Amino acid sequence: MRILAIESTCDETGAAIVEDGRAVLSNVVASQIDLHAKYRGVVPEIASRAHIENILPVLREACETADCRLAEVDAIAVAHRPGLIGSLLVGVTAAKSLAWALGKPLIGVDHVHAHLYSVMLEERQKAEGRRQKAESDSRGVRGEEGGSSTTAASALPEFPAVGLVCSGGHTALYELKSWLDVRMIGSTIDDAVGEAYDKVSALLALGYPGGPIIDRLAQAGDPKAIDFPRSLMARESLDFSFSGLKTAVLYRVYGVPGRGAKPSTLAGPPKMSTQELADIAASFQAACVEVIVRKIERAARYIGAKSVIIGGGVSANRGLRVGMQNFRLPVFFPPLQFCTDNAAMTGGLAWEHLRVLGPTGLDLDAIPFSQFADRT
Repeated sequence: MRILAIESTCDETGAAIVEDGRAVLSNVVASQIDLHAKYRGVVPEIASRAHIENILPVLREACETADCRLAEVDAIAVAHRPGLIGSLLVGVTAAKSLAWALGKPLIGVDHVHAHLYSVMLEERQKAEGRRQKAESDSRGVRGEEGGSSTTAASALPEFPAVGLVCSGGHTALYELKSWLDVRMIGSTIDDAVGEAYDKVSALLALGYPGGPIIDRLAQAGDPKAIDFPRSLMARESLDFSFSGLKTAVLYRVYGVPGRGAKPSTLAGPPKMSTQELADIAASFQAACVEVIVRKIERAARYIGAKSVIIGGGVSANRGLRVGMQNFRLPVFFPPLQFCTDNAAMTGGLAWEHLRVLGPTGLDLDAIPFSQFADRT
């Protein structure tokens, strides 16, 4: 089954064709970073207008790359929640129009949930290799090749699993009993971790988006140079708070108000050496990673998890990936190309929805909040 999927929840216009929930035949993303960089954040009105301009070219390219005509797709999927309402409306309108015109089933999925599913995605070539290996191993089990071997299926996440979505707009923990049984168990009470990266990058006048910049700079720094605070909140809390850490970086760079503070942030940061900047970046990142790892450990104990699934833009962070290397449970990260917002993860999860729950109606709404925001 081939699903054509659309992504327009924030500032990335994406279209992808995904086969059988895993094999990504095409994944096209039109970035808006240059449009929003001077504002150091996403401007909703600019984002929605750019989606209108990008949606048709992105859809055409996705079909061309996959060598698949619109009439040949089996269903249309769209991330219809959560996100910026103006941006969502562009994608939802396009998806509903295509589904109606082509007479294809429509599937609406939650964007945050799709970030978790992104660990299941693989490029077309890898999918073909996996299938060939599975067929070969299957023949081996029957004695044709002298015995059996472990297949790719054994390397999939086991449930129940702890899910973490960490990005510029989200930092939340989930209990997954299956791909379609998801419950939020913790979230940020202030800044998302990706937002904290952006704000610290702005404090240091490093540019936007801050996550990749600080991650690169941190590689040359000493993570123990500065003892930034780790906010763990109550003993068993599964919630996050990064606002205090961000403020600690502010005071480290500009000084504490009333205690010999350095020049105003309006004039830019005081002059620092490259090594000083790298040490601040590395120490800040170490604090973020330590908090995330410890919260995941708490969540894993709480639900009796068998695996950990991490998705969202910050899942590409090298510091986080290294920090989870020796975790006591199997940890699953998406391939790097599927960490940030993309339509492939929407198409993959839509396959699960269609297979188990069936299609969504053409009355599908664009909804700015997540269906998994309620913990009850």
